Amino acid sequence: MKKFIAGENENGVRLSRFVESVTRDMPRSLLYKSFRNKRIKVNGKRGEADTRLSSGDVIELYINDEFFPEKPVVPAKKPPRRQPPVKVIYQDENIAVLYKPAHLLCHSDRTGDANLVDAFCAQLQASGEYDPKAENRFAPAICNRLDRGTEGLVIAAKKYTALRDMNEIIRNDWMKKEYLTITIGAPPAGRHVAWLQHSEKGNKVRIHAHESEGYKKIITDVTVIRCIGPFALCRIGLITGRTHQIRAHLAYLGHPVLGDIKYGNRNMNEKTGFKTQALCAQRLTFGNIPEGNTLHYLSGRVIKLADPEIVKQFDALERKPGQE
Repeated sequence: MKKFIAGENENGVRLSRFVESVTRDMPRSLLYKSFRNKRIKVNGKRGEADTRLSSGDVIELYINDEFFPEKPVVPAKKPPRRQPPVKVIYQDENIAVLYKPAHLLCHSDRTGDANLVDAFCAQLQASGEYDPKAENRFAPAICNRLDRGTEGLVIAAKKYTALRDMNEIIRNDWMKKEYLTITIGAPPAGRHVAWLQHSEKGNKVRIHAHESEGYKKIITDVTVIRCIGPFALCRIGLITGRTHQIRAHLAYLGHPVLGDIKYGNRNMNEKTGFKTQALCAQRLTFGNIPEGNTLHYLSGRVIKLADPEIVKQFDALERKPGQE
């Protein structure tokens, strides 16, 4: 038998989901058989799969030990890579909006490079806001992802309820995202509609002008802020949010993002020395969030990056070759 005590981050979590998160390789058929056979209890009473947990609940699992992860044997290895300091643009008790510089990963990958979520967790541990030993299943998490080469705002959840409700906000388009980008030539201003298909092979997308089978509709707003020679600084509003939407849509319009190695202009990238896409997630605007959502208080709030690096990069183009 294994016993757990629900913490703050288990408030409102469905019991079946909790059991799945603390076990490993347990067939769903066996999970629901355990419910029927009263082998899963909450506060000494039979637990139901759809029971919602509350902080302080005692969960007892009369399940074979083979389905619980063993404590890992930590082998001798190199010290973990030092995580970078985290720049916080906004935070409250539930969420934080972080600045991710270009080249920093959002999550860890097989390279072992430093990443934003691990750096944020380390910062919360240092401040005493997060103790991994006191948690059954939750760790601070990132709600929206940026490509490695993109700088800008990333939302992180400090609590399970915040992660759940921010995901609802994103899923229902109760928050709008605006980007700054540098394009080669000035794209036509206004709202642009097209259809996009993502191919896992090569992780690349294709754009069609008209609706086609297997393609998803994309809507992109474009505002040209100013121009320097053959370059334009643009504000992009994402009405839909598809994989590589901004980069692929602008390239389709004939004005690719400077530095983009996947959809861009290699010759101009080399002339200017840009080795990654000039793209920045600069502003988040929260709409009318229903009162049932714990992040309702964010309704109407605008969070923006005041001094993005991309503007400095654009200004520096006057001093670089290729702007004739």
